[in-house]
Amino acid sequence: MNMPRSVLQSYGELIYSFGGVDLLGECSRRDDPIERLKSVVAWNMSQLRPLAFGLVPYNPVLGETHHVSNGDITVLIEQVSHHPPVSALHATHAKENIDVTWVQHASPKFRGAYVEMVLKGKRVMKLLNRKETYNMDQPRLIARLFPVPGLHVVGKAKIKCPETDLEAEAHFNSDSFMESFRGKNKKSIKGKISESSSGNKLYDIFGHWDRTIMAKNLKTGEVEVLYDAKENLTRLKPPVVKNLEEVMESESALVWSEVSEGILKKDWQKAGRAKRLVEEKQRESVKEREASGESWVPKHFSLVKDGKGWHCSPLQPTVPPAPLVIMGAQE
Repeated sequence: MNMPRSVLQSYGELIYSFGGVDLLGECSRRDDPIERLKSVVAWNMSQLRPLAFGLVPYNPVLGETHHVSNGDITVLIEQVSHHPPVSALHATHAKENIDVTWVQHASPKFRGAYVEMVLKGKRVMKLLNRKETYNMDQPRLIARLFPVPGLHVVGKAKIKCPETDLEAEAHFNSDSFMESFRGKNKKSIKGKISESSSGNKLYDIFGHWDRTIMAKNLKTGEVEVLYDAKENLTRLKPPVVKNLEEVMESESALVWSEVSEGILKKDWQKAGRAKRLVEEKQRESVKEREASGESWVPKHFSLVKDGKGWHCSPLQPTVPPAPLVIMGAQE
């Protein structure tokens, strides 16, 4: 049931793994505010990837990290809480002076014929050269059990920039009962770009997030490609170790190395034993902290719980270059 990767690796790949244009850098390169928002929308859509039903990544252990560089982009993620599982992410783009922070934790709800997964938390992008902040939320994930098992992205997501008075809204359409029964998943999306204060709509957004998303200028009638999934998701490459001595002991690839090796070799007994050892080590660490009265303190983020929510902020202003890198993915 496990993919040979951690949840942290899955999160990190959404930012550092891409095969086409550096969409994150494009967010700050455009001179016009509307063009910048359109670029932020495209980058946000690039984080939607093909979903595999029935396979789940490892639940990260407390303190686990994932640190990878791809050209000017460097990502650092840390598991800052285990119960509930909370992940904090910090990514920076050195050339374009972009700062991205996430803090999120999944909240599953069982609905009989399906399981609804809500990703709670905050996603914030700062274009520091432009003095702009973009606040983003996320659609929901539905694991449908009947009539045909499958994973679906549904609901609404919004991106808002108070400095430019612009916002984008996208609706991810759920398939009907008959479409699911026939094994179809249309992955369609409809949305808009508008002025926040007046509500004046500037663009219509439409298409399919696994293929092409279009934007129509409502003033001129011009239609353009906003996002091309094929261009972004082809030729993806996994990270490789550039400097083994700098790899942290908490790095996901090290924590789960024997488990992943067992899965890739289809040696299920080895994978099972290795997974139990990782879990037992975590339980022992919890017992030791409880016996000594110590509380867990994240290494790379400050963590504050506010009611049912969590607030995380990185301890360093930029993410340092990583010992794991994507080779040859950027020109």
